[in-house]
Amino acid sequence: MTAGPGTGIALALSTSSCYPEPTAACFAFASRLGYDGVEVMVYTDPVSQDVAALRQLVEHYGVPVLAVHVPCLLVTQRVWGTDGWGKLVRSVDLAEELGAGVVVVHPPFVWQRAYARGFVEGLARLQTRTAVLIAVENMYPWRAGRAELPAYAPGWDPTPQAYPYVTLDLSHTAASGSDPLAMMVDLGPRLRHVHLADGSGAPRDEHLVPGRGTQHADLVLSRLVATGWSGTVVVEVNTRRSSGRPTREPDLAESLAFARQHLAQAPPPTAVGAHPRTGRTG
Repeated sequence: MTAGPGTGIALALSTSSCYPEPTAACFAFASRLGYDGVEVMVYTDPVSQDVAALRQLVEHYGVPVLAVHVPCLLVTQRVWGTDGWGKLVRSVDLAEELGAGVVVVHPPFVWQRAYARGFVEGLARLQTRTAVLIAVENMYPWRAGRAELPAYAPGWDPTPQAYPYVTLDLSHTAASGSDPLAMMVDLGPRLRHVHLADGSGAPRDEHLVPGRGTQHADLVLSRLVATGWSGTVVVEVNTRRSSGRPTREPDLAESLAFARQHLAQAPPPTAVGAHPRTGRTG
């Protein structure tokens, strides 16, 4: 069951939304709450790396894997080795084995020099060899006081890069000070995947429940519908401060209800090329 009648948009739950509970717990939450599927964040939990174990979870809970997230966080630098290309290729292989349509990857860290040097070209070559969409995620600058530190290469902003596909993350737009609605327009058809969260605009990655921040998540969702977008919207929120499942589950349920509400209510379409808020063209 998808989120909005006739929208062609599926709603998935990221396993990172259930952390520190294990991967299996996310499948249980997704099944009980009525999500359409899960996005598997590959991390230190061995189940997240094991195609046979993940297939068992899919079969047991009746919840498919719709996307796979490459282990490219600081805390997963040694998961599947240290080679960035190796991690990406293994993630694509895992997605193909599970029937997932999207692999989410971050741009390389600046210290991953060899990986970063050929990232754009190598990504294009890899994309020609798989039907899985490899969608590079927008990130954000790291800061020390007022200084902005370069952390990603070729950069945190995907809009000027020649990436075939992009994942839009609303917590990351908050941390970078970007306008998510303008970024959607800039990306155009390259936008193929969305991480639904929120942020206050503070220079840190918060992953708030959507609707609790400043990112106009409601307008982002309704614009997806208004423009005929099809793909997967993934709830990726931070519930690490929850004391346990009784407090974690309401946040996951609230996020799902928010997405369903706003994917079902699209505003009138604006003129082609119009600014998503003002309606002005040019």
